[in-house]
Amino acid sequence: MSEQTTTGTTGLPAPAPAGTAVPPLEVVVVTYRSRDLVDRCLGSALAHTPPGTRVHVVDNGSTDGTVEHVRARYPDVAVTVRPDNPGFAVANNLVLRSVHAPVVLLLNPDCELHAGTVDHLLARLAAEPDVGVLGCRLLTADGTLDHAAKRMIPSPLEAARYFAARVVGRRGGRYTAPDLDEHASGDVDAVNGAFMLVRTSALAEVGLLDEAYWMYGEDLDWCTRFRRAGWRVVYDGTVSSTHLKGGSAGVRSVRLNYHFHRSMARYYRTHGGAPVPVRAAVTGAVWARFAAVATVDTARRALAAAPGGRRAA
Repeated sequence: MSEQTTTGTTGLPAPAPAGTAVPPLEVVVVTYRSRDLVDRCLGSALAHTPPGTRVHVVDNGSTDGTVEHVRARYPDVAVTVRPDNPGFAVANNLVLRSVHAPVVLLLNPDCELHAGTVDHLLARLAAEPDVGVLGCRLLTADGTLDHAAKRMIPSPLEAARYFAARVVGRRGGRYTAPDLDEHASGDVDAVNGAFMLVRTSALAEVGLLDEAYWMYGEDLDWCTRFRRAGWRVVYDGTVSSTHLKGGSAGVRSVRLNYHFHRSMARYYRTHGGAPVPVRAAVTGAVWARFAAVATVDTARRALAAAPGGRRAA
C-alpha cells in the first residue's frame, strides 16, 4: 500500500452532474455494526445541516442490519456497502474522491450534531480562507469533554517517553492540548476524526486519508499534512456535538489495540523527522506498550473464562 493515498484528488470539488445543484456540504458517516447508534447521528445530520446537504453512509460489512435500517428509514441518504471492513480511511475515501460540495464533514456514527454547530463552523470557514480543517468541542455521554477533540502531538522523543512510561503503568506526557481551554478557540496540531469539517479545495491539495492506517492515527496524519501544506487546523470550543466514543469500533480488543499501536508507530515513522535512534526508540516503546497491554488483556479474559471467573470489562 502506498505511503500516502492521493489518487483522485486533483480537480476537487468534482463537477456536479448536469442539471443538479451543488450541495453546500457533504457528510460522510462510516458505519460498522452501528444499527443502535445511527439514528441519532443521521437524524441530527439531516436536521442540523444546511438545506441541500448530501449525506453519505459507507458501511464496512455490518451484520446487524445497519444497511437495511438506513435504507428503509433514510431514503435520501446515499448508501455505499462494502462486503468487508477495509478500515476508516478506505471507506471515507470512497466518497472523498468524488465530492461536489466546497466543504465535507467526516462524522462518526456515534456522534450527534448539536443545533447551530455546523452553521457556525461553515460561516467561520467562509470568513477564514486559510483554515483547512475545523473541529468542535466534543462531549461524551455524561457531558464531559472528549479531550481528543483538541490535540497536541508530542515530539518523537516525548512520544518515546510517553509510551515507555505507560509500559509500567505511569503517565508521561499527553496527546491533548492543555493550554487551550475547552470553551475557547485556537489552532491545534490535530482535531478528532470523529468530527472533522474539511475545506474541499484544501483536500484537493493535501490528498486523501492515508489508507495504510486501518483505524486510529489517520486523523493525526491528515491534520499534520494539512498543516505542512500551509493550512490551519482549528479547534472551536464555542460550539459542540456529542461523541459517545467506541460506538463503531466497540470495546478496544487486542486486535484494535494492535492497530492503535501500529498506527502510532507508523505516524512517527512517517512524520517524526528525528534521527534514526530516536525513531527506533519510539517504535520500541510503542510495541513494548502493546505487548504489555495485550498480555494484561489476555490474562483478564482467561480469568473471566475460568469457572467462577468474572466477565472481562
